[in-house]
Amino acid sequence: MQGQILTPWLYRRWAFDFPAELYPAVIERLRGLPARADELARPLAPKDLNRSTGGAWSIQRHLGHIADLESLLTHRLDAYERGDPLLPPADMQNEASVNANHDEQPIADVLARLRTRRETTIARLESYPRDFFARSAWHERLGIQKRVVDSCVFFADHDDHHMALIQMLRREQFSQS
Repeated sequence: MQGQILTPWLYRRWAFDFPAELYPAVIERLRGLPARADELARPLAPKDLNRSTGGAWSIQRHLGHIADLESLLTHRLDAYERGDPLLPPADMQNEASVNANHDEQPIADVLARLRTRRETTIARLESYPRDFFARSAWHERLGIQKRVVDSCVFFADHDDHHMALIQMLRREQFSQS
């Protein structure tokens, strides 16, 4: 991680100024995560997957966290379907990930859970009519109105954020070997 900086997630800001019709490309970004996670994690030994330094999350915990957050996207899709004016908030303490003991589970189980949850989300997204992706609701923490397609980009960016952190951890681990 020497010399690399990644803006902390809570400091990120978005400009959702693209057409909702880009949703098929965004779905493809979301669809690709399980394969990327698998490619990244499978070759690593458990000691490398579970290693953490200075209180940072391990590679395996990052992957488990992404799987945990899939339920938030599910709840937000539920809100869009109901026409709720406000999106459900995220648990900013990440209690599900903190309490899940991802590092104690076989990596195959963590990856399978991530794949199953994401495939369920993709099937749901693909079932919506085109105009559904333009529906919107208020995102309290960001203080913006977010369309369905914006929420999908947000989650794809969250995936990429954690995948970048994982790559940084891998580089750090292998530079110390």
